[in-house]
Amino acid sequence: MTVTDTRPSTTVSSPGLNDLHDPADRPAGCPAGRPDASSPAFRSAAVEPEPLFAPTFEAVRPGLREEALPAARLLAARPAYTTRYVAEHAAAAPSGFGLRSGADVVPQPGDVVLARVLEIGQHKRLESPVSRKALLFPGQEILVAYGHRYAPDQFLAYVPSSLEPCDLVAGGGLASQVRDAHARVDAATRIEPIGLLADRDGVVNLRDHAPERLVSEDGLPGALPPIFAVLGSSMNSGKSTTVGCLVNGLANSGLTVAAGKVTGTGAGNDVNLFRDAGATRVMDFTDFGYPTTFQTDYDEICRLLTSMVAALAEESPDVIVLEIADGVFQGETGRLLADPLFHRLVDSTLFAAQEALGALSGSRILRESGVEVAAISGVLTASPLAAAEAAGHVPERIIPTFDLCRPEVAAGLLAGARR
Repeated sequence: MTVTDTRPSTTVSSPGLNDLHDPADRPAGCPAGRPDASSPAFRSAAVEPEPLFAPTFEAVRPGLREEALPAARLLAARPAYTTRYVAEHAAAAPSGFGLRSGADVVPQPGDVVLARVLEIGQHKRLESPVSRKALLFPGQEILVAYGHRYAPDQFLAYVPSSLEPCDLVAGGGLASQVRDAHARVDAATRIEPIGLLADRDGVVNLRDHAPERLVSEDGLPGALPPIFAVLGSSMNSGKSTTVGCLVNGLANSGLTVAAGKVTGTGAGNDVNLFRDAGATRVMDFTDFGYPTTFQTDYDEICRLLTSMVAALAEESPDVIVLEIADGVFQGETGRLLADPLFHRLVDSTLFAAQEALGALSGSRILRESGVEVAAISGVLTASPLAAAEAAGHVPERIIPTFDLCRPEVAAGLLAGARR
């Protein structure tokens, strides 16, 4: 199964598709940069006897235009974290693509778009396929994906109904149209869609090249390891750090740990944190072809949770740790808490809160939903006074986030969650 490449950013000498891989990844005799078409090692992948995309170079009908996308232009575009699997495919066979544009083109979540940077705003950097934060400059062409975004600390944004100029609403590579923004953030970086990436099968969507596929509950193994889920009171309540520290503590106790992020907005920071903490298998929803999960059909969210558990369980880890994005009032998260599927799969939870009142509210909401809470952690625990306030009002243990790295603490939580 393919997992996210987390090699250091120094392996990337250029932000284009040419340099998706380390020099060690290239066949012997192939220099850095664009694949040498004369090299036998690349001839079959980079030189095709017939183009895969046969554009008309004119309007297919009023409002729709298809045109060839020169390989050099595609290779020069900056791919994003969300488009990394498409970019990998394009780097191997860059001559098989075109662009679809026109007034009748309506982008869908996950559609890949070649866009030009118009004006730098909130997001001044684009996260590369290997999570390098590359500075953006006006005029540069980038390869991103359309998607909705729900981020109380930044933007509420939706996929627009046309290819008119729109916004880069996430550094991981998300094209959308801002509806609301937090008062403290800058205006979104503006981009101009040039056209949807297309091949002989039509518009390219992230799911076309995602390494993982959705399965039903029938795809789950007969026996699952203990599964923790980490939820929070809000965005930036410390969920990812709580996951990372719990993973680290479990790994320090000699266990094999798999970790995943089920919902959220595509970015590499969290999954890289989980891997750095010691998880042997890591994935997120982008591995299934979702640039973001906001506004995704709820049945698909359930299948995504099921499929991620099935995939993470393939190598028989001792424990699985999952992160559920945003706060418990976010739409998809709230529905999951009440869903029997969540209760069947998840054995115990940790709750990350920002302050004592959030800890109290989260504790009550989870218990009323029938969800077992093993402990409360997160940003709250950075303040001993705030942690003491919470401890006087919630029945759960308050565990400082970084204490979860201690083997005895993590193992003690696991003992209470074993199936």
